[in-house]
Amino acid sequence: MVNKTFSDLKLNSWLIRQCTVIGVKHPTPIQANCIPEILRGKDCIGAAKTGSGKTLAFALPILQELCEDPYGIFALILTPTRELAYQIGEQLSVIGKPINLKCSVVVGGMDMIAQGKELAKKPHIVVATPGRLADHIESCNTFSLARIKYLVLDEADRLLGGHFDEQIQTIFNVLPKKRQNLFFSATITDTLERLKEATGNEVFLYEAPAEVATVEELEQHYVLCPQDVRDAYLVETIRTYRAKNETGNIMIFIDTCW
Repeated sequence: MVNKTFSDLKLNSWLIRQCTVIGVKHPTPIQANCIPEILRGKDCIGAAKTGSGKTLAFALPILQELCEDPYGIFALILTPTRELAYQIGEQLSVIGKPINLKCSVVVGGMDMIAQGKELAKKPHIVVATPGRLADHIESCNTFSLARIKYLVLDEADRLLGGHFDEQIQTIFNVLPKKRQNLFFSATITDTLERLKEATGNEVFLYEAPAEVATVEELEQHYVLCPQDVRDAYLVETIRTYRAKNETGNIMIFIDTCW
């Protein structure tokens, strides 16, 4: 594929400038393939490894359409974790600053009353985890999702893997049938393949050619340790890393919320 620019993708000049502000000068393959199809009004299923620019692949066309017909709530973005929700919200806020984008992040662990008031103000985009958004839908009527134009499932394979089925159904029950669906994931699963037939719309499917779901620059190691002393192994692993990388950052992922 010939290298494309953001101008080739028919994006507005202000979006291109904002991409430059955050250091993004050229579209990644998933952006170059998916953005034009989304702007044409197609549903999209996109799969590419972590770090490939999936967020901008759906954020840029959504913001372009929003600036032409602004209203709230214009788009709903669902993601499985609060950390990812905040990351997406931050990127949207930076890119959407020239149009005074109002983005609301709705996740568990935060005050529901404050979130409800924020939703009642009709932000342009809502980024949410399924559980907390379903709680709001069931407990109050201060906002409506009946007019959204875009539904995005980020990490769609995890959202549709069974763990969130009840919450997802609660959310889908209040969404308009006429909407544009954008599903992004690190891999194409059987569930995502079935979605291609279930949406009822014309669907563009893109899967990046890759044998693994991580970027080449990512160096990975694992430590095999007994279950009852893994905390001690974790401390020693961090200590070893810190000795070699005094200024490096460390992020620890766990499978439960504290």
